Order: sequence, then structure tokens, then C-alpha cells
Amino acid sequence: MTDDARTKRTQTLATAAKAKSQAKTTAAEKAIRTLVKRGEPITFQAVQREAGVSHAFLYNHPDLRGRIERLRAQARSVPAPTPPADEHSTLVLALTGQITRLKKQHREEVQALRDALERAHGENLDLRRERARRGGDTPVPRTRTIGPC
Repeated sequence: MTDDARTKRTQTLATAAKAKSQAKTTAAEKAIRTLVKRGEPITFQAVQREAGVSHAFLYNHPDLRGRIERLRAQARSVPAPTPPADEHSTLVLALTGQITRLKKQHREEVQALRDALERAHGENLDLRRERARRGGDTPVPRTRTIGPC
């Protein structure tokens, strides 16, 4: 093997490795932007999963590592919202339960009204047919179904 062939192979391999590394770096940066947009926490594991790269790759690239560490620290420094006082949470739970019961009662009442309306339409149709059978002057109209309110 000549030195020219060896040098050419080495350059080709170096170029391919550089392109592969650049593609992974681009994928990691895109993953970071995606996670930030979604509001998800920025961690090495999350970036690794999103970008499809290894932990070692992220840790071995100082720019990516620093950026992930800064974003992770920012997320930790944001204080969590304080939970409401006990009396407020009790009130919220009580009102939520009351709303749930009222919604259920409303659905049942609406269904009962729809059933009664359906029966009334049926009775009305029967009466019109009976009237037409007895020689009434009005023809039986076609019935139409009334949709949900």
C-alpha cells in the first residue's frame, strides 16, 4: 500500500467522521430547541432520547454539555408554585364535586326531556294518521327527526 493511498483513505475517514459528528450535533441542537418549545425539562437523557445520540456524545462536546447544563440549572431555579392553603383546596374539592353532581343531574334531565319529546312526536304522528284515516282533510306530512339541542 502506498503512502498516497493510505493518506487518501485517512482523509476520507476523517471527513466522514467529521460529517457524522456534525449531523449528531445538529440533531442534538434541534432536540434542545424542540424540548424548550414543548416546555419539557432539559436533561441529558431527554436530549439523548430526542436526538438519538449517546450520553457520551453529549458529555464529550463542551458546547452541547454547557448548554444542557445551563438550561437544566435554569429549570431548577424556577420555584415551584406554592400549593394552596388547606381551606382553599378543600373548597375547590367541594365545588368540583358539586359541579360534577350538577352536570350529571343536568345530563339526566336533558335525556328525560328528549325521551318525552320523542314520545310526544310519536303520539302526534299517530293522531295525524288516525285523523287522515277517518277522512280528515289534511294529508299526513312526512316526519322529520329533530336533532340534539
